Amino acid sequence: MSAPLLKLGAVLSTMAMISNWMSQTLPSLVGLNTTRLSAPDTLTQISPKEGWQVYSSAQDPDGRCICTVVAPEQNLCSRDAKSRQLRQLLEKVQNMSQSIEVLNLRTQRDFQYVLKMETQMKGLKAKFRQIEDDRKTLMTKHFQELKEKMDELLPLIPVLEQYKTDAKLITQFKEEIRNLSSVLTGIQEEIGAYDYEELHQRVLSLETRLRDCMKKLTCGKLMKITGPITVKTSGTRFGAWMTDPLASEKNNRVWYMDSYTNNKIVREYKSIADFVSGAESRTYNLPFKWAGTNHVVYNGSLYFNKYQSNIIIKYSFDLGRVLAQRSLEYAGFHNVYPYTWGGFSDIDLMADEIGLWAVYATNQNAGNIVISQLNQDTLEVMKSWSTGYPKRSAGESFMICGTLYVTNSHLTGAKVYYSYSTKTSTYEYTDIPFHNQYFHISMLDYNARDRALYAWNNGHQVLFNVTLFHIIKTEDDT
Repeated sequence: MSAPLLKLGAVLSTMAMISNWMSQTLPSLVGLNTTRLSAPDTLTQISPKEGWQVYSSAQDPDGRCICTVVAPEQNLCSRDAKSRQLRQLLEKVQNMSQSIEVLNLRTQRDFQYVLKMETQMKGLKAKFRQIEDDRKTLMTKHFQELKEKMDELLPLIPVLEQYKTDAKLITQFKEEIRNLSSVLTGIQEEIGAYDYEELHQRVLSLETRLRDCMKKLTCGKLMKITGPITVKTSGTRFGAWMTDPLASEKNNRVWYMDSYTNNKIVREYKSIADFVSGAESRTYNLPFKWAGTNHVVYNGSLYFNKYQSNIIIKYSFDLGRVLAQRSLEYAGFHNVYPYTWGGFSDIDLMADEIGLWAVYATNQNAGNIVISQLNQDTLEVMKSWSTGYPKRSAGESFMICGTLYVTNSHLTGAKVYYSYSTKTSTYEYTDIPFHNQYFHISMLDYNARDRALYAWNNGHQVLFNVTLFHIIKTEDDT
């Protein structure tokens, strides 16, 4: 029990003792111990003449003890025993009154303390209630925060599961690597350092022999055409696009010439990727219009047929000017001996592993195809071969390793139908199909560096892959 409550208990016990004493001892002092009280706070009607009468004790609203005494009628001259008893009684009552006053002071002080404590306890109770309410609010707030954190952490559960799986997998990898390392260490011990060096030298020797063998490969013979691969869709139905077969590996410029006549603009792109995206790097305005679509870029220069003539032009991209021009003797031009689709395709300029070529027809050869090897600097004809294949019956043609391959149509169902070898001056009929995906081919040229056919197929720029058959030259080959 706390100190204030102990004090309050002491006060109440003391008051009860005094009340008991007054109700029992005081009447005996005045000889009235036989008097009965009918009820608390009520009077027994006894005449004052009979002597001292005492009312019952009670407490006032403030908790103080109250005793009411009715004195008898006094005879001022009387000195009987009752007077002595009265004096003694008065003395005792005074003493008792003083004691009660002291007790009252203590009671009042303790009561004020209890009131103060009650106020404090009420304040504490309110604070506790507020704390309880705040605790609920705080707990609700904290719970909500924890719930939000948990909601944020929930997606991490599968990540942690995957992490555990990955950690287990990494442990397995470490074990496998450890085992593999042991095996390799054992193999290395068995082989020895000198054996490894010997094996390395054997690999180098094999690479050298393979290079020598590649040098002995003859030019390939066309066996198969696969594709096409559509690189881009642009321009009109007729045109040409190409790369330089003699350019370095880092030089992948693309040149683009739309339409077969009435144009002088050549567009240049730094790479196939730029060509596809349309990121043009430079344009060239040629001094002459070109005829047809059978141009070729070779060793940094453009070779094309001047419009309405049999003149061949060599134009340098680097210098931006014409380096050479020469008339191709007896060559038909301006749709006299074109390919089957027309388009002023009388003179076809092309290049392969051997050099620069011109394919055309003459009246002297009855409109059949003539193959001429050209000097790339002067455009002079170094040597010519006359074939028996009508130029106007050919769809397109291209050179691979000194052999001319001729297609039988520019439309669907076209195939490589005829070939002529300049090495042996012989021809043969072939049957090498290829897929004319867009139904109309107006340009078909071989690029020796890429080992591919560049084609303009009805407004689509496409590539065909080729398969070549090679023969290894022997010491006896001349």
